[in-house]
Amino acid sequence: MANASGFLGPSVPSLRRRAQFQRSMAIHGSGFCSPELSAKRVFCSSAIQGADKQALGDSSIESRAPRLVSKGCKLLGSGSAIPSLQVSNDDLAKIVDTSDEWISVRTGIRNRRVLSGKDSLTNLAAEAARKALEMAQVDADDVDMVLMCTSTPEDLFGSAPQIQKALGCKKYPLSYDITAACSGFVLGLVSAACHIRGGGFNNVLVIGADSLSRYVDWTDRGTCILFGDAAGAVLVQSCDAEEDGLFAFDLHSDGDGQRHLKASFTENDIDHAVGTSGAISDFPPRRSSYSCIQMNGKEVFRFACRSVPQSIESALQKAGLDGSNIDWLLLHQANQRIIDAVATRLEVPPERVISNLANYGNTSAASIPLALDEAVRSGKVKAGHMIAAAGFGAGLTWGSAIVRWG
Repeated sequence: MANASGFLGPSVPSLRRRAQFQRSMAIHGSGFCSPELSAKRVFCSSAIQGADKQALGDSSIESRAPRLVSKGCKLLGSGSAIPSLQVSNDDLAKIVDTSDEWISVRTGIRNRRVLSGKDSLTNLAAEAARKALEMAQVDADDVDMVLMCTSTPEDLFGSAPQIQKALGCKKYPLSYDITAACSGFVLGLVSAACHIRGGGFNNVLVIGADSLSRYVDWTDRGTCILFGDAAGAVLVQSCDAEEDGLFAFDLHSDGDGQRHLKASFTENDIDHAVGTSGAISDFPPRRSSYSCIQMNGKEVFRFACRSVPQSIESALQKAGLDGSNIDWLLLHQANQRIIDAVATRLEVPPERVISNLANYGNTSAASIPLALDEAVRSGKVKAGHMIAAAGFGAGLTWGSAIVRWG
């Protein structure tokens, strides 16, 4: 049975049986193996219990027996792209009641990039993906999956296939969108690992890209100061289990928190004037759109400061690691006060925290790969460095992953 803390594990065993099972297999609850093991293997199981066994019969039970997967995955190349238009705090002060000091003190943000003119999110995502492929020295024709993590696609049915087209992938790799707001890129990494470990894929492009500026109320100083547009990408490649670079993860959602951060579906009142034939009530349906971003900043701040450290600590525990094993803390770039609070809780010194929030603002699913790419290209993050990455945002969703670069 699938679970949010790892790949696949036995369904509903007792805690004692689970502990005994894990000790006997030397496997952590995440579905990833401890990094100190000499031969890493992932244990996958779709265990069937109780009445399900009788319903499916013996042959079905045998076909779903536990199996060992010896494949690993590693993060090889990164890339990023930003719009040309830069909007400073001083620029915003000309259209809303705010100031550079007011914004920077409360958020840590000084500038952001915004799509304009002929810019498109798809083009940004494709540019970031090309740079990631170039760094990884992988040809576009060798890509066998594209994951586009975004909440703002430029087509209702998804933008990933257009990125595949823009890259010129001639083998028509499977390409699809993942919608999980600011947690999207972390979920994309975990999804890539699952496809590689269990599906036989070799080169998976994970792209985080968003254009939340299109859904911002630019008269609301509480939200318009926060968001920017960008794209970032990472190439995740299959490898031998001994080289595995994704050690554990922890993912969660809480739909009850949706009221604190949302851009809701709305019907356009203007279409009501069209009327109906009278044959069917409320038909045809009105045209619809999404509202501007609505956020309760205080509640989102409390949620992030509480949930993100817990998630990272959980992932570290599953990986058999602690904070001292981590070279870099890389959080979704939402607010510098959140980043500082989480680092303090985890006892990570400022010099080991990656942050580029001041230059770009909150770029949603793009923020983690954008910051990672800059850190890699500047020489800050080097091959072999361990990174604790975490995303959090609308849904509410949050999650973390313990990864090794290179």
